[in-house]
Amino acid sequence: MKRREFVAKSGLAATAITAANPIWGANVLGKKEKNIGIGVIGTGDRGAGLSPIIQDIQGLEVTACCDVLPFRLENGLTKAGGKAKGYSDYRKLLDNKNVDAVLVAVPFNEHSRIAMDALDAGKHVYCEKTLAKGYDGIRNLIHKANNSKAIFQTGHQYHSSRLYTHVVDLIKQGKIGKVIAFDCQWNRNGDWRRPVPDPKWERAINWRMYREYSGGLVAELCSHQIDFVNWVLEDTPEQVMGVGGIDYWKDGRETYDNIQLIYSYPSGAKATFTCLTGNAMGDYQIKVMGDKGSIVLGYTKAWFYPEKGYKRELGEVDGVSGATVNWEEGKGIPIKAEHLDPSKQALIDFRDSILTNKKPISDITTGANAAVCVQMGLDAMYDQKIVHWDFKS
Repeated sequence: MKRREFVAKSGLAATAITAANPIWGANVLGKKEKNIGIGVIGTGDRGAGLSPIIQDIQGLEVTACCDVLPFRLENGLTKAGGKAKGYSDYRKLLDNKNVDAVLVAVPFNEHSRIAMDALDAGKHVYCEKTLAKGYDGIRNLIHKANNSKAIFQTGHQYHSSRLYTHVVDLIKQGKIGKVIAFDCQWNRNGDWRRPVPDPKWERAINWRMYREYSGGLVAELCSHQIDFVNWVLEDTPEQVMGVGGIDYWKDGRETYDNIQLIYSYPSGAKATFTCLTGNAMGDYQIKVMGDKGSIVLGYTKAWFYPEKGYKRELGEVDGVSGATVNWEEGKGIPIKAEHLDPSKQALIDFRDSILTNKKPISDITTGANAAVCVQMGLDAMYDQKIVHWDFKS
């Protein structure tokens, strides 16, 4: 086993041990073997979907749920196992002494206000992406988090993926040489709407369709990949240009149903982002291109494509001699790394940051940088102009 492989596997093994057997004596909550009580604020698709995962992680427990929609709250409480206390006002949830930390999974425009109130209440915060809407919302939350002793983690879960971490390490070790460009996409074929039991709930349920509440495809999908590009380059873009439109789903929505963005970084690298809702070809993909090769990332798999000078390993596959054995059919060389579901790993990391009082790898800074990039992209499309980085926290 090569040293690099040994280090990677050893790190994964240590992570697995930590996840299974945390050292409860180090619990900063001060009570040995006490579960960290999580209050889930926003029990829609994401909040309710994460609740069973939280319940499955040793040391975490959903102790409270909050939603302004009664049927969403009921579903959230069910997903949490039926033992959590329900609230329609998140401020009353924050008063609950059994809530040590909160998961903020509300509409985008509410992130900053609720996260700041949670920090003021002394709660640790896991704030779903995108961190905050608008430059003032981002700036205010940065100041609040930086002046709090609580743990603050941004919900860019791929930042916690051990596969993605391994890929970033490979890139920084020179696996693909000098990084030239990124080509990112997240395509779907569907109207992106949720069913509405009563017309009065339209904007509350389909908030992603309305600019007052949402950043549309850029905030809800592209933000993960923007965070990844910033992570790899250890930088933020100088400028962004882009176009989008409501060209397929003529249903009264205000946010675009297709977008194309180009971000330019100080190193010269360019990153393109495409999101469609009328064609799902290719689904989710991140392509990182360097002068010595490329890496393509999916949700849970990755492949390496050498640029030149790579000798293919030949052997016998299914009785056929001379087949290439180190390449997958139609793909490159698989990149192997043991990893959990990214959302589960992110919550485990959140737990461990609380227990050890250690800053998360997806923290207020990385989250804020991605949020600024999202706002730049929105401004570029809506105002039809080239937008330059001009953010001072």
